[in-house]
Amino acid sequence: MARHGAEEHPHGADRLCEAGDRVYSRAVRRGRVPRGDAEPVPCLLELALLHPDPDDMDWLVPTSPQEVMTRLLRGMYDEVSASQRRVGSAVDAVEWYAGLGRRVRPAPPAGEGSAIRVLDGLARIQAAMDEATQACTTEVLTVQPGGIRREAELSEGLHRAMALRGRGVRMRDLYTHVARHGQGLLTYLELMGDAVEARTLDEVIDRLILFDRTVAFVPANTDRTMALELRHPALIEYLVTVFERLWRLATPLTAPLPETGIEGISHREQSIAALLAEGHQDAVIAERLGISVRTCRAHIARLSETLGAASRTQLGVRIAQAGLDGPPRSAASLRVPGQESPSAR
Repeated sequence: MARHGAEEHPHGADRLCEAGDRVYSRAVRRGRVPRGDAEPVPCLLELALLHPDPDDMDWLVPTSPQEVMTRLLRGMYDEVSASQRRVGSAVDAVEWYAGLGRRVRPAPPAGEGSAIRVLDGLARIQAAMDEATQACTTEVLTVQPGGIRREAELSEGLHRAMALRGRGVRMRDLYTHVARHGQGLLTYLELMGDAVEARTLDEVIDRLILFDRTVAFVPANTDRTMALELRHPALIEYLVTVFERLWRLATPLTAPLPETGIEGISHREQSIAALLAEGHQDAVIAERLGISVRTCRAHIARLSETLGAASRTQLGVRIAQAGLDGPPRSAASLRVPGQESPSAR
């Protein structure tokens, strides 16, 4: 019967469950409990918190709490001692393997790390970012994709930004146009003052952070729990070139967005039209522009109404006719189908 109870008990003998706590507490108060009371909680016998009453085997008496505490402390001491021994063994093994490496090739110069390092876990990413921040002396370039930045995201790296500002480091940040509507970003830029210059684009590349044009961080998976730390000069030069080209195309945050030149069509809808013309689905367009799918579809509906399109296929045709299927053009070259150009009046 006891064995059957052990198989059905919801945990092992490594902790005291709520039911076990009740039975053991009752045994301590009363001096003993019937053996049947312990059948649902076999952990009490496995942990030797209860044992048979030598005068009556149908009853169980509790082990004194003082003895239990002594036993637990002894067990914890043994575990700590074992852990210390394992740490010592691990250190010895690492030193031995490191010695093998020194025999094969000379140690790299001080401060020189791997060209590409995988950072697994948020703690390692944050530690590497903090280290790069402390070593940075001149410039930080960042690309921040997505839409409106949540204040929690901005405050997460605020300590690094303030430390950089205190050392006179200049920062340039690229965001999507949607980020302009977030109060958190405006508050952050106000705090940073002239230490940060920000510009926006319809869409940007994935997240990128460059310190002193010597080390860069990019995501290594979609949920951003892994990152790559890049130090290879060719990779860094390529990423700097990408950033500088995007920077030249971007609009300063202090300047208004350019007009589309078509009455009734917003700048965002013009961007959506160009991506629709490329054949992208709603979810992809929303992700690239940093908006929700629902907002994206609302803009598409307005775009269809403005261009007089009754179907998705017809919308594609009207987008091409209106000249919205490519990079933004001058206002004079854009017109809605069916509308006369000013020169034709």
